Amino acid sequence: MAAYFLRRIGYGVITLLGVLLLLFVLFFAVTDPDDIARKAVGERARPEVYAQWKTNHGYDKPLIINTGATGAGRFTDTLLAEHYRRMLTFDFGRSDADDSPISRRLREGALPSLGITVPLFVMGLVVSVAVALFVAFFRETYIDRVVLVLCMLTMSVAGLLYIIAGQYLVGQLLRWFPISGFDPNPAVVARFLALPVLVGVLSGFGADTRFYRTIFLEEIGRDYVRTARAKGCGDARVMVRHVLRNALIPILTNVVVQIPFLFTGALLLESFFGIPGLGALTVEAIQGNDFSTLRTMVYLGALLFIAGQILTDISYALADPRVRLG
Repeated sequence: MAAYFLRRIGYGVITLLGVLLLLFVLFFAVTDPDDIARKAVGERARPEVYAQWKTNHGYDKPLIINTGATGAGRFTDTLLAEHYRRMLTFDFGRSDADDSPISRRLREGALPSLGITVPLFVMGLVVSVAVALFVAFFRETYIDRVVLVLCMLTMSVAGLLYIIAGQYLVGQLLRWFPISGFDPNPAVVARFLALPVLVGVLSGFGADTRFYRTIFLEEIGRDYVRTARAKGCGDARVMVRHVLRNALIPILTNVVVQIPFLFTGALLLESFFGIPGLGALTVEAIQGNDFSTLRTMVYLGALLFIAGQILTDISYALADPRVRLG
């Protein structure tokens, strides 16, 4: 077991180092630091202003090899070494747009993002698994067909339309919840988060339900289900005690991979509902040419994805010891 875990963690570390190299190529080799400085301070600034801004933000060093240094400094006093050092030690520096500490902005945006993504994740999982198990129980009936049609309809509608329709119908006409905005006060925060969570659950309902339904139908056709029924187990008990339990591995795949992304926020929901989370921070970085913040968010997303893959492998090994042989 320990060797399996260490091997998976080793693969994750190698992958992370490769991701950092790709980020360096995209944000430093392809995008010239001079271009970053011009977009930050303006096209008409004087050359000395560009040079001072690059010095303040650490963009004044050579890319890979520092020919002006001696010894190890030829490779350590470079943008590549500084990039790896900052990312691996979580020293993200300051924003290119307003010079604010990126770590502080991450801390401020984490709670609003989790306020959306955690309820959205839990409600979406419970609703989709329950509905999928229900329609699998009534497979090949009109109930199954009606739910499949509803799933296809929800999947055919763009996520942006759900946001607009939810804001108009629930927020403006019915006035149940605010259309946008955020207040961290525990007494009212649920009112600001209810509508984006509802919209998010509805937009993901179709795809998740169809996915889980397919899993349950595959399990229903297996020999152990026929054996359980031959022993006198009722259909409801077979679905809950046998089918659902044996479908945990593919469900774990979908669930564990999504967990790390709870911390990166929901881009569209946060932007359109005015919630100052990490998703909105990413959108602002894209719109404002804030390369340092955008690089940080891409790195955190990759890091969390790799962590999710490792957690998935570990959960596989815990759920089925045979997986450790792979």
